Amino acid sequence: MTIRSGAPVVVAVDGSTSALEAVRVAAREAMARHRPLRVVHAFIWPLYDVPLVPAPGAPVDAGLRHQAELTVAEAVTEAGKTAPELSVSGAVVDGAATPVLVAESRDAALLVLGSRGLGGFAELLIGSVAVQVSARAECPVLVVKGEARADGPVLVGIDGSDLSTEALEFAFEEAALRGAELVAVHAWLTPTPTGPDDLLPLAYDVTALAADEERVLAESVAGWSHRYPEVPVCRRVAYGAAARVLVEQSAAAQLTVVGAHGRGALASALLGSVSHAVLHHSHSPLAIVRHRRDT
Repeated sequence: MTIRSGAPVVVAVDGSTSALEAVRVAAREAMARHRPLRVVHAFIWPLYDVPLVPAPGAPVDAGLRHQAELTVAEAVTEAGKTAPELSVSGAVVDGAATPVLVAESRDAALLVLGSRGLGGFAELLIGSVAVQVSARAECPVLVVKGEARADGPVLVGIDGSDLSTEALEFAFEEAALRGAELVAVHAWLTPTPTGPDDLLPLAYDVTALAADEERVLAESVAGWSHRYPEVPVCRRVAYGAAARVLVEQSAAAQLTVVGAHGRGALASALLGSVSHAVLHHSHSPLAIVRHRRDT
């Protein structure tokens, strides 16, 4: 896949600690990809006719607009500390976070989000904006969560679907950029009926089924291994629910990569059950690949 020349890495900020960590990760991603970094703050208050300038008698820097600009400026400074040679720009964009960030994704090489923002409920596993944007973005989304680490493999989930192929391409790119091993995981379960007319055998040759699943994984990886010969690859076939397998193995990964949805009955959903579960429970930063268009 070819990304438009000059397309930036975009990172969302809201003044939270999570967002600043996302800025640091985004700066490193942009440097590795030789792309500029764009820092974006979605400024929702104009939608509610809230006064944006300081109240009479208040300090000149007390207005909401000025505070939003300070949030962006702080993030731009943080990015410069992380990657001094990086080209960084910042913008305050009027609108709610999800539509603003989805619009930004149309011209981005990568969209980076913190896992939690300032709003919402502290007890939730992940912020609603991260869930909504991951489901709708038009470029890969990197959600910064779990343990940040420079070692460990890039982990990718494979199920043979078109989107898992897109995720595999992204994972190989990331492994090459990071000088890391790629671990390709294919989880499988014994087939179960999906409807009243779905007749299945009473018994299965488990060895034959496992061999078929091994073949699916080997065929999925083969072409990309030739394109990225410098990336060491480990193939793992695991019996079990895909989400559980990926969450467990993410504990040793520096990055986990999944397609936005797979081959299941709800494959047309914006965010599939596996990617949704891994988004909430992954122990490592997570990349969700929904669109890998040529631009």
